[in-house]
Amino acid sequence: MRALAFLLAMSLPAAAQTALEVDVELALMVDVSRSMAPSEIEIQRRGYAEAIRSPEVMAAVEGGLLGQVALTYIEWAGDGATRVIAPWTVITSPAEAEAFASMIDESFGTGMRRTSISGAITLAADSIASNPYEGLRRVIDISGDGPNNSGAPVTQSRDAALRRGLTINGLPLMTRDGRHQTWDIDHLDAYYRDCVIGGMGAFVIPVTDWAGFETAVRRKLVLEIAGLTPPAPTRLQKAQMTDCLIGEKIRQERRRYWEDQ
Repeated sequence: MRALAFLLAMSLPAAAQTALEVDVELALMVDVSRSMAPSEIEIQRRGYAEAIRSPEVMAAVEGGLLGQVALTYIEWAGDGATRVIAPWTVITSPAEAEAFASMIDESFGTGMRRTSISGAITLAADSIASNPYEGLRRVIDISGDGPNNSGAPVTQSRDAALRRGLTINGLPLMTRDGRHQTWDIDHLDAYYRDCVIGGMGAFVIPVTDWAGFETAVRRKLVLEIAGLTPPAPTRLQKAQMTDCLIGEKIRQERRRYWEDQ
């Protein structure tokens, strides 16, 4: 396996060979828009932290060609509203995984306005391009509880990221118990499938109950680190036309409503 990794490295451009090689560069982009209650933001942080600490995730890391991955954890909301909770870090051991997880769950911030999936994708793509690592795979992981309603159209940012050779996976949060259900849409998982994810092996893992959040994240991380693709969720509606501008349209309707009051 090490010999195969060496051959893969030799096929990279000379500039890439100066970077530290890893099995995967994985940008964890986590929604903290104000449609989510503070308790839900905390559940997300703790869920990601515990998943990263888990033996299953560490086994996936150690089972890679190189045995090391690069991760970052970034919270996002509206276009330009982001905060880096854990910067790019290489993980090769349980101790390094613990240190990364501790950065995630040491404090909990408040929510921010709007939902810009497009902005999160663009930020993640730029961050992957500028970090000092070269992954055999490069993955953006988007979690969120509603459609894009701020910044560029989500398909525009998605397509730009795909042209850069990235894969985008999705973790749609479909719990329907947030503070602002105005932004809830039916079949958010289908919206993610049709409007958000893309690239080689891209997949969606819906979360319908906060009690199962950590399990879903752990499964997702194992798949992403190991480079595997799960079967499509059985509850995901069959392919049909999905309005990728539904979030923007809801926002326009709300604006018109308040203007008429």
